[in-house]
Amino acid sequence: MKKIFFLGLVFLYAMLLAVAAGHAQSLKVLTYNIHHANPPSQPDSIDLLAVARVIRDSGAELVALQEVDVYTERSGMQVNQAAELGRLTGMRHYFAKAIDYQGGEYGVAILSKHPFITTENHPLPMAEGVGGEPRTLALAVVEPRPGKPIVFACTHLDLKAENKLLQAKHIIDLLADRDYPVILGGDFNAQPDSEVIQLLDGYLQRSQSSVGEGFTIPVNSPNREIDFIMFGPAGVFQVVRHEVINEQYASDHLPVYVELDL
Repeated sequence: MKKIFFLGLVFLYAMLLAVAAGHAQSLKVLTYNIHHANPPSQPDSIDLLAVARVIRDSGAELVALQEVDVYTERSGMQVNQAAELGRLTGMRHYFAKAIDYQGGEYGVAILSKHPFITTENHPLPMAEGVGGEPRTLALAVVEPRPGKPIVFACTHLDLKAENKLLQAKHIIDLLADRDYPVILGGDFNAQPDSEVIQLLDGYLQRSQSSVGEGFTIPVNSPNREIDFIMFGPAGVFQVVRHEVINEQYASDHLPVYVELDL
């Protein structure tokens, strides 16, 4: 009987080790609208160190960044925020311009602890006569685990409803025929019950927490969820952890951190 009990304990311990090892290999992903590194409480300040600290402390290996300035007047004509955040976090960077702004560029960026195999910048469509601000999709192929390349993408949809819907449809088209699994992070300017998110939910799985616990904006007393991490196809990834990081200084959005098992 003692021998059976001992073997049972050995088996249980082995199972726990296997689970722990599996989670240790989880893919750690962050999406963060950084508000061009301008802390809301300091209107005329740029604090890239604060943003970098949030990213480093999260332990993320793939990061989708929105509202990134490169050589702009407001953030420093000599400052490439994507490159500097890459340097401060020890990660590779890829910047995708959405618009020219204040003598420089403004858009989204990807940070990665893994080498980029390819990178792409895809401008997103806008409805005729609606106005709004041009947006883009940054896309990178990386291989975070040997023999398991993935597509990692980042976007920031426009505020105009007509534009958001067109842009969501275009993103689906861009990602639909990829050879590898896809992870998409971004600020979608849309809540979970919106037509835009419901459309994307039909093609990608969305990481989420309990109702009311996933709010990402405003940082003080957040009351809505517009920042998401999505992935597909079905069955490739499993969510191990989903967390909205309660960091109220560095940006006007809270970052979303997700761990995915392949």
